[in-house]
Amino acid sequence: VEEQRARWERKRSRTAKELLETEHKYLEQLDLVLTYFVTILKAKGTLKPTVLETIFGPLESLYSASHVLSLHLEKGNLGPGLENFSQNLDLYGHYAENLEQANKTLKEQLRKNKSFRRFKKLQETRPQFQGQELEDLLPLPLQRLHQYKNFFRDLLENTSPDSAEYQKLAKAVKSVCEVSQWVQDIANKRENSLQLLRVQKLLKGQKTQVLTPGRWYIREGWLLVVPSKGEELKRRMFFLFSDVLIAAKPCHPLHLLNSNKLSCQAVYPLHQCSVDKVFGHTRSQGGLLSLSFPHKTLLLMSSNQQDINDWYRSLTAAVR
Repeated sequence: VEEQRARWERKRSRTAKELLETEHKYLEQLDLVLTYFVTILKAKGTLKPTVLETIFGPLESLYSASHVLSLHLEKGNLGPGLENFSQNLDLYGHYAENLEQANKTLKEQLRKNKSFRRFKKLQETRPQFQGQELEDLLPLPLQRLHQYKNFFRDLLENTSPDSAEYQKLAKAVKSVCEVSQWVQDIANKRENSLQLLRVQKLLKGQKTQVLTPGRWYIREGWLLVVPSKGEELKRRMFFLFSDVLIAAKPCHPLHLLNSNKLSCQAVYPLHQCSVDKVFGHTRSQGGLLSLSFPHKTLLLMSSNQQDINDWYRSLTAAVR
């Protein structure tokens, strides 16, 4: 037991030391942005206060919270330091929510505001920046949040459950995991919006509404449609979403505007759909899926076994 405790203590001390060292480095980088951008821009009035706030978000508050944390760590007050810091973790969620708009506004200002463009270029040539640009420094808090999660977990794992600090560390781990999930959800939503927009642009015209609130993109790919009356197989591109399956075919290659687009053939709602494998249980080449809707049955085929299995899983999950 004594040996185990000693091992825990050594690991814990190492992790606490590394947390403090990386916290100092992180504070230095935040300080670069605050000193050479935020403070000077406020004094000069190069950007309107609302624009300044949009680009840098709650960066000053993040700096203050980290500064207080580093003071606690320097004194060895690990438990109280992390417990106090956890109360400020929501700032990271708000920072993540604002980041997309921050990048958009920054690009806009660089395009329109000549004096800001010159100012930014000048600041980034300072030796303190070591060739980094403002765009490299703005995502740092979200990278740091991921590091906090790992550090806090390591500290908890190497703290005896009997110790006074255990509960405080457990609370800090819970908080950092919740905020990390919040930030991950923001990233997922953003990625999903980009996918929906991409598919919308791929489809000819505006008749098919892909951009629908609450819709999630799942997958896409080419499949063969087996006609009911012995006609030849039709190759179609399918887009699977959380609520619908869209079938599309390529536009004519010589079309002036839409040669690289797809024409929507059908939109199948999934809420009354059932999916079955017709064959494909075997190890033969490929397989066949049967999709039954209230007024139609769709037979989809692929010569690739893996592909048909993946589609079966995705469709079954979406329908469920």
